[in-house]
Amino acid sequence: MKIDRLIGILSVLLQKETVTAPELADLFEVSRRTINRDVEDLCKAGIPLVTRQGINGGISIMKNYRLDRTLLTRREMQDILAGLRSLDSVNGTNRYGQLMDKLSSGASDFMAGDQSVLIDLSAWYKDSLAPKIEQIREAIDHARKCEFLYFSPRGESRRTIEPYYLIFRWSSWYVWGWCEAREDFRLFKLNRMDDLRLSPETYEKRNVPLPDLRNEKIFPGGIRVRALFDPGCKWRLVEDFGAGCFETQEDGTLLFHADYTNKEELLTWLLTFRDKVELLEPEELREEMRNVLSETLEIYKKGGET
Repeated sequence: MKIDRLIGILSVLLQKETVTAPELADLFEVSRRTINRDVEDLCKAGIPLVTRQGINGGISIMKNYRLDRTLLTRREMQDILAGLRSLDSVNGTNRYGQLMDKLSSGASDFMAGDQSVLIDLSAWYKDSLAPKIEQIREAIDHARKCEFLYFSPRGESRRTIEPYYLIFRWSSWYVWGWCEAREDFRLFKLNRMDDLRLSPETYEKRNVPLPDLRNEKIFPGGIRVRALFDPGCKWRLVEDFGAGCFETQEDGTLLFHADYTNKEELLTWLLTFRDKVELLEPEELREEMRNVLSETLEIYKKGGET
């Protein structure tokens, strides 16, 4: 896009005293005539650019013009680079890396071997995730509705939405959009979506509220959990809930306490610890856990009989 190229040209000029039109044309993969028009547009926007012919000539910002050449600090540039490269980890391309290569042209230590923050947002289902992200981005850019099959704890259903935002939160990707079935804005998890299609139908963009992504809003709690864990489970408790979620008992066991939102997810999580945990409270879930284990035991008592 032209605006991206204009910003890129300005960024290069902020980092280099002089640059030639052929260099800019090669960098942004356009013709010299296009670069000349871009220079004119920047001048019209109030940036006094000077062009000089001959040896050591080129394009530069007029001397003594008060424009802060530290528009982005080295740390800020590195943070932007890390963030944009993280998007490449999702879609499997080098699109954003190439963009930052262009914007950071001339900055000798921004790129090679000097990046201290590396972010990988990809997931186990990366192969199916990347096409979904690209489709939804296209839908948002062109105001096209999306249709898909959605799987939730209540079952599966066909949904049609007007997509507005792609969101990465809680280690997963979501789309925030207006759901025709619910006649309201909803958050959909991408890895629960299947058969995603872009509808030929477009939509008039609404006044969109930003989703409330506070943990207490999405995960309101309600189930007060107390459980006793084997000491060897400490690393998992810290990883999942933080170091303040348990107290170490005199015998070394870990008394765990937390608010949980979903009963089924809680039981599933506890079962991953096998015999290394005992659920103490709430009593009704302790009873349900006992029933689940008894039913599971009955299945294995059959010895694989059909």
